[in-house]
Amino acid sequence: MISGKIPKIDWLSILIFLAGYAAGYWFAGAGKFILSGVCLIVMALFVGGRFLLNSGWLLDMRVVFTLFWLGGVGVSALKLSNLATEWTWQTWVSFGLTWVCFMAAYELTAVIGRALLSAMRKRSDAGNEEAHQAVRSLLKRTAEYAIKSPDTDEAKRLLVLIAGTTFISAACFVFEAVTLQLIPLFSDLPHAYSEFHISGVHYFTVTAVLVPALCVLYGRGRGFKGSLMDIIMVVCLAISIAIPILAVSRFQLIFAVALAVVVWLSCRGRLSVKLVLVLGVIMLTLYVGLTFARHHDVAYLNGIFEMKNPATPIFVTQPYMYIANNYDNFNCLTMQLPAHTHGLRMAFPAFVFTGMKFSHPELVSFPIYITKTELTTLTLIYDAYYDFGIAGVACFSLVLGVVCRLIAWFRNRSQNPIRHLLYGQALLYLALSFFTTWYSNPTTWFWYGVSVIYLIVMAVRRKSKK
Repeated sequence: MISGKIPKIDWLSILIFLAGYAAGYWFAGAGKFILSGVCLIVMALFVGGRFLLNSGWLLDMRVVFTLFWLGGVGVSALKLSNLATEWTWQTWVSFGLTWVCFMAAYELTAVIGRALLSAMRKRSDAGNEEAHQAVRSLLKRTAEYAIKSPDTDEAKRLLVLIAGTTFISAACFVFEAVTLQLIPLFSDLPHAYSEFHISGVHYFTVTAVLVPALCVLYGRGRGFKGSLMDIIMVVCLAISIAIPILAVSRFQLIFAVALAVVVWLSCRGRLSVKLVLVLGVIMLTLYVGLTFARHHDVAYLNGIFEMKNPATPIFVTQPYMYIANNYDNFNCLTMQLPAHTHGLRMAFPAFVFTGMKFSHPELVSFPIYITKTELTTLTLIYDAYYDFGIAGVACFSLVLGVVCRLIAWFRNRSQNPIRHLLYGQALLYLALSFFTTWYSNPTTWFWYGVSVIYLIVMAVRRKSKK
C-alpha cells in the first residue's frame, strides 16, 4: 500500500503548481473569478493525481493534502457568494506557502530518514548480515500484519478499549444532559449544540468519535460471528453513533464515520462499492436529518450564505459554503488584524489543559475576524497567521510536514494496531484543513492523547505477552 521508495522530485508537478497558481492569481486580479477557481482546481487535480500515480495509494498524505487544500482554495476562488471579497496578497502567499512548506518538509524528512536507514544498513552489512536479515524479515511481517485479523487476546484488549471509551463517553453525555437539562436533538433552539457543553467534561463526551474506528480494528478479518464479544462491540458502536446524533453534531458524526473508513482502508486497502453506497446513503440521510433537527431550513441557510445566484440548489450551496467561506474568513483576518499575538493563539490548548484559561482569561480573549457571525469555521493556518503572520504560516507548515511524515513512517514500521488510528486522525486533519485550525484546538490534542494511551496499552500488553 505504501512503497518504501522515496520518489524523485517531480519537476512537472512543481511547474504545473506554479503556473496554475500564478494563473489563478492573475485571473482573480482581473476580476475573472470563475476562471481563477477553475485554474486552481485543475492544477490541484493534476498535482494530486501525479502524487497518486507515484505513491499508488489513495491515502498518501501528499495526495490528500493537495486535493483538499489546493482544491479548496480553488473552490473558494470561484466566489459564488456575495460574502466573498477579493483576496489580499498576504492571503494568496499564505495559501500557496502552506502547501509548498508542507511538501518540502514532508519530502526532506523522508530523504533524511532514507539516508539514515541506508547508513545503518551499511553498518549492519559490514558487521552482521544475520541481523540485517532479521530486519528484512521484521519489515515483511509488519506489512503482512496490516491486513491480518487480530488474535483472540488482541481482540479482547481492543474490546476493552471500545467498551471503556463508550462507557465514559456515554456517562459524560448523560451528565451533561442532566446538568444542563438539555438534549439538543429534542430542543427547539437553532444552536442547541453550542449550549450543550460543560467545560472539561465535554472532551470525554466527544471521544465517542474514536469508537467506530476501534471497532474496525477489532473486526478486521473476523466478521460478525454472533459471539458475546461481537454483540458488545455492536452495542458500543450503536451508542457511539447515537451520541453525536443526540447532540445534533453533524461534524462529529461525519468525523466518526470518516475516521472509521480511513482506518478500514489503512488496514485492508480497499472498500467494496456496495459498502460505499450504503455508507453514502446512511450519511446523507443522517446529515439532512440533523440539519432539520438544528432548525436550519432552506430559507434560513440561503439567507446566511448570500449566494450570487439565489436559485442555486441548497445541496450545492451548503457544501460549497462550508469549504469556500473558511478561506474568505482567513482573508478577513489578513485585512483586519491590528497586531499579531506572538504565540498566544496557538498555545490555546496549553492554556485550557493547565487551567490558565480561567485564571488568566486575557490570554485567550481575542476576537476572530470572519465574513458573518453565523459562519465561524476557519482554516488550518488561521491561528498561525494570527500569531506571526506569513512567517508563522511557513513555520507551522514545515513542522506539520515533518510530523505527518513521522506518523506515516510509524504506520509503516509498527505492528501496533493503533498506528492506523493515529494515521487516520492525521490524515483527516489534512483532508479537513479548510474547516478549522485543528492543532490549536484542545479537542484535537485530547483525541491524540487518548490514542497514545491506547497505543501504550496495546504495546505494553503485547510486550508482556511475548
